Amino acid sequence: MIAILAAAVLAAQTGPPATGWTWTLYADAAPVVLANEIPDTANLRVTLECDPGSSVARVTLYGPVMTGMARVASGDAVAMAEAEAGRGKSTRLTLRTDHPAFAAFAADGRMNVLVGDHRRPVEVPAPHLAKLRRFSELCSG
Repeated sequence: MIAILAAAVLAAQTGPPATGWTWTLYADAAPVVLANEIPDTANLRVTLECDPGSSVARVTLYGPVMTGMARVASGDAVAMAEAEAGRGKSTRLTLRTDHPAFAAFAADGRMNVLVGDHRRPVEVPAPHLAKLRRFSELCSG
């Protein structure tokens, strides 16, 4: 009886987050995609995609559209990129995976995109950092 109760408590603690958002790596075909999504829905917050070995990550932020020069910061590193409107309500920009800002993002999972007065944080929680690092590895040439 105690074992069953302990298993039920453990299952409740390790279940999916109430919101359903997760990071998923799709690496079995080109392009490689890392998505912050609710699985099996069209709900996306962020996608990173690349052609394997290209060293170029295409970042799409879903939500309010931002256009213009973007300041992308992670750790002490900063990159500049052109932000443009993507499909639907999204912003697209491109980053080199060998840039120090992307390397810092792959290391700690935190990146901020600033376009004008609009700031969009991107955070990959510790349990998903291995997916981000694998994405970077697959994309790098």
